[in-house]
Amino acid sequence: MKNILITGAPGSGKTTIIKKLFEIFKEFNPVGFYTSEIVENGVKTGFELVSSYGDSRILASIALKSRYVVGKYKVDIKGFDEFLENIFAREKKTGLYIFDGITKMECQSRKFPKLITERFNADKPVVASIAHRGTGFISDIKKRDDIKLIELNEDNFNQRLKELTMQLRDILLG
Repeated sequence: MKNILITGAPGSGKTTIIKKLFEIFKEFNPVGFYTSEIVENGVKTGFELVSSYGDSRILASIALKSRYVVGKYKVDIKGFDEFLENIFAREKKTGLYIFDGITKMECQSRKFPKLITERFNADKPVVASIAHRGTGFISDIKKRDDIKLIELNEDNFNQRLKELTMQLRDILLG
């Protein structure tokens, strides 16, 4: 299976493993993004997106003005859609897609599920982190036949990273 979803409870290391995969597989020109928490004075105030090209943009913040809200965060859907367009407009000869965050926040966008589905249907491998729980697109994509779902927790992080690295190498070099 060429598509891998990484799931786990918040704080299980999903973003950390995604960042490591960007580094490990940089020779395959991965295209995608990861998310970082924005912390001010010890308090999480939002989330920033960082693309595989190094561009960054705020996805959500308690300080934004938006009609899209997830928990205490207001989500910049227009900005997110522009961020995605920029990533895929500059897509080069990639051998791998990596996405950190198929969550309720990203799924507020109408474009995002469509773009993700297109990548899962394409011939190149996709690795993505996905919310542990969720309905709609989140639960639907987990049910696909071409998905390997990997459960991550604090105790199995190193083992899962090794397994993922070996599986992806086999897929990319196979």
